[in-house]
Amino acid sequence: MRRRTRNSPRTTATITVIGRDKTGVIARVTNYLFEQGANIESLEEHVRRGQFSMVLEASWSAGRRRPELPGLAELARSLEMEINVHFQQRNRRQRMAIMVTSEPCCLSALLSKCRSGKLAVDPAVALSNRKDLAPVAAQYDVPFVYVPWNERKEAETTALRVLDEHGVDFVVLARFMKILSPNFVWRYPKRIINIHPSLLPSFPGAQAYRQAWERGVKMAGVTAHFVTMNLDEGPIIAQAGFPIRPQMRLSDIVKAGQKLEARVLVKAVRLFLANGLDISWGIVSGC
Repeated sequence: MRRRTRNSPRTTATITVIGRDKTGVIARVTNYLFEQGANIESLEEHVRRGQFSMVLEASWSAGRRRPELPGLAELARSLEMEINVHFQQRNRRQRMAIMVTSEPCCLSALLSKCRSGKLAVDPAVALSNRKDLAPVAAQYDVPFVYVPWNERKEAETTALRVLDEHGVDFVVLARFMKILSPNFVWRYPKRIINIHPSLLPSFPGAQAYRQAWERGVKMAGVTAHFVTMNLDEGPIIAQAGFPIRPQMRLSDIVKAGQKLEARVLVKAVRLFLANGLDISWGIVSGC
């Protein structure tokens, strides 16, 4: 595991490249970055059903001004690819999007911590596939955007446009009950945090509390993790558990778990904002 140096003076950026698969993309993008004086620290690429996706972590030496990256738009056009650059700006407050469905606990906790100053982040937008939680967002003066999720591709296109319009740096899934496609996830690499109602890797997917109850486990809990293309398999950030007593009903287990969901999710966001997380071989380490 590597530990991230908090006061590193380097300029760093995450670069995503997405489009139809073709030869030469990796070479052309990496050569371009080399010409711009970048050091490529990591590179991950996938091809799935003809769709090419690549994420690069790049850095520039200390003392250098933030690079302008001239010609990047032209490179994207010539490759017929979407290329996005997200610079890590250490002295700027991050802008957070919260995606929700109908459960208010996590949304309320995050917005409350933001208002009190206990989370140093700007809640840019609350986005939902239902209208239930609009009053919660309004209570905290946070824009609420309803996006119908009847067709996932259309919904994700709309959601991505909303996130871009609000200048979002990272996304928190606060009990958002829809599965995001790789096309969405790749645009926010290591910048989507989810709360899951089980002690992963046990009981991924839907109905985790019910699975724990039916299996008769003696300990259940919740997990905050980064979202990857594989459902509920992303690197774990934080967890908390509680004992299941013999007399507990399913409703008791759900109630006990919900008490932890908001607390663990807030902890994960706080760790993310502190720039104290690093991922090596799929494992999150904290400074």
